[in-house]
Amino acid sequence: MGDRYDESAAAAVFDALGAEYEKAFADSEAHRASLTWLLRQLNPRSRVLDVGSGTGRPTAAVLAAAGHDVLGVDVSPVMVDLATRQVPDATFRCADIREMPLEEASFDAVCVYFALLQMSRAEQTAVVRRLAGAVKPGGSVVLATVPLDLEGVEGVFMGQAVRVTSFAAQQFADMVTGAGLGVVTRQALMFTPAHPEAVPEPHLFLHCRRDSA
Repeated sequence: MGDRYDESAAAAVFDALGAEYEKAFADSEAHRASLTWLLRQLNPRSRVLDVGSGTGRPTAAVLAAAGHDVLGVDVSPVMVDLATRQVPDATFRCADIREMPLEEASFDAVCVYFALLQMSRAEQTAVVRRLAGAVKPGGSVVLATVPLDLEGVEGVFMGQAVRVTSFAAQQFADMVTGAGLGVVTRQALMFTPAHPEAVPEPHLFLHCRRDSA
């Protein structure tokens, strides 16, 4: 397998979780605050790419309700179906962001909430670099992750077997700036998903801007 992780494994996890994932993370005040920050950066009718769009809520729903043109991308067919039904004003596509063509400077903003964790570090780095390029110069990129120094660790997430890779907080920030993004604000906190098998986990939100040069 090398540095490439199997997208079918990630799809299977989130196919199984379905709407449970949305319920577990619905009370994240930090996620809501992050969306508020993003909305303040956007001009009317901005084009926004939501990577790992899940059930479409809250991210795509909030952005679409504000009048923005949202494209959500997720590897889970179940999630894409849920999102399409729950957020009819946005567009959703079942695709692997690692392989999806992205035109240079084609979006006003990109957000990636916890969608990198089942990719290798090399893949995460490559994806963030591609996403940075897909945003117009001066555009916004929001990235959220679980900042732990883990690589290919087998674990259990909400009752599902998962393989997780992440960066420690500063490593993640360094990777993001190396992709040509400037970190405008950051928030680190602990969050416990509303699920009987969930445990407290660290969350890191980076609100970034693509370099204008």
